[in-house]
Amino acid sequence: MGRISSLLQVGILFLLLTGSASAGEPEKDEKPLEAKSIYDIEMNDIDGEPVKLKKYEDRVLLLVNVASKCGYTPQYKGLEALHEKYKNQGFSVLGFPANNFGSQEPGSNEEIKLFCTTTYDISFPMFAKISVKGEDTHPLYHYLISEKTNPEFAGEIKWNFNKFLLDRKGKVIGRYDSAVAPDDDAFVKAIENAINEKEAEPKSGD
Repeated sequence: MGRISSLLQVGILFLLLTGSASAGEPEKDEKPLEAKSIYDIEMNDIDGEPVKLKKYEDRVLLLVNVASKCGYTPQYKGLEALHEKYKNQGFSVLGFPANNFGSQEPGSNEEIKLFCTTTYDISFPMFAKISVKGEDTHPLYHYLISEKTNPEFAGEIKWNFNKFLLDRKGKVIGRYDSAVAPDDDAFVKAIENAINEKEAEPKSGD
């Protein structure tokens, strides 16, 4: 009886401890705090390392939801060309793998990284796979598609390789559909204009 009593006590203690741990976890339907800027957001890169997007402050950014098995996947080549051409002028392409459309990004982060590096020699920053549509939309894309935070370019992501162009202050200044190729003349011109846009020099005495 003594042994049974001891086992019961251990079991009760285990239930109490696990119950306390569960109580401290956030609810699954708990909504993330809405970001006021993309610079408020932290997320994991393709290797699982946390990255604060504030790291990219003062750079022109092109945010793209990417996929490895899409008809638009060859755009990786053009995106890498843009990144290489303008990276030393304060421009970065950021890739966000997502499996929301046609299950065209089914692989793990490791598989996505291997595909991108071996097939397209991608050097621009790639992030861990996220959701860009639906109830589990990542806070970054919630910010990008929300009427409240991005009224001019809000609206659901409709397919892979949707592109958001942000200025050096993190403001969205352009949104481009999947069919807009990275070497499209008007698209490239918009990137160049954003890169060349400089804040007015303060007047002497100010």
